[in-house]
Amino acid sequence: MDTNYLKTILTQVAAGSKTPSQALEALKNLPYEDLGFATLDQHRHLRSGAAEVVFGQGKTPEQAAAIMEKLAETNGNVLCTRAGPDIHEAVKARLEDAEYHPLARLVMVRRDKAPTAVNPVAVVSGGTADMAVAEEAALTAEFYGSPVRRVYDVGVAGIHRLLDRLEEIRQADAVVAVAGMEGALASVLGGLVEKPVIAVPTSVGYGSGGGGKAALLAMLNSCSAGVAVMNIDNGFGAGYMAALINRMASPVPTGSGRKEEM
Repeated sequence: MDTNYLKTILTQVAAGSKTPSQALEALKNLPYEDLGFATLDQHRHLRSGAAEVVFGQGKTPEQAAAIMEKLAETNGNVLCTRAGPDIHEAVKARLEDAEYHPLARLVMVRRDKAPTAVNPVAVVSGGTADMAVAEEAALTAEFYGSPVRRVYDVGVAGIHRLLDRLEEIRQADAVVAVAGMEGALASVLGGLVEKPVIAVPTSVGYGSGGGGKAALLAMLNSCSAGVAVMNIDNGFGAGYMAALINRMASPVPTGSGRKEEM
C-alpha cells in the first residue's frame, strides 16, 4: 500500500479540498500490495463491495496463510476456498479466529457478522453426494451476510421430497440448485419458483455423464426461464451470486445499525 498517497488523500479531506466521496473514489485506485509471491488487491472491497477471496488450491499452506493474514489486516473478513486441513492449520497459527469447514473445504475469518439482507437464500441439493458443493455455496452466502435455508437430498428421483419443501424454498429471494447426474433439479425449480435460480452442476455421475459434463449441458439447455448456470462444482460462485442478488432484493433497513454492504 502506498501510505504517502493515502496520507495525501486524508490530508485533503481534513483540509476540505476533497470531499469524503471524492476520497473514496481515489482510494478505489490504490495500488496492490506485493508479497513477492502474490500481489494482493487490498481495495477490491471498495470497488465491488466484497474483499478479495483466496483460492487455496495450488498454494502452499504458508502462502495461503500469509495472504489471509495480510487481507485480514485490511478487511477483517477473509475467505479461502478449496482449502485442506494443512492450510487451516497454517492460517490458524497466524489468525486464531480462523474457522474450518472440512466438507466445504473453506477457511474463513469473519469478524464482522452483520447481515446484509433480511430474506434468506435457499440452497437446494439433489443428493447427499452433492452436499460438499452445496455447503460451499451455503457457507459463502452466509459469509457475505445472507441468511441461508438448506434443503438437501430432494432430487427429482423422489420429487415428492422437493414438493414437500417448496413453500420454504419460495420464501427465498435467490435459489441455488446443486445437482449432479443429469442435473434436472435446476429446470424443475426454474418452473416452480418466481425467483432467480442459480444452477451448479456437480461432478457426480456415471460413465459419459461423469465429471459433471452431463449436468452442465442439461442446465445450460434448460427450458425453464430464469436459470443461470455456474461452472462444475463452483459452489463459491453460486453462493456469492446468491448473496449479491439477495442483498439487492432485501437489504437490511437503513438505521438498523447493521451494514448494508458486503
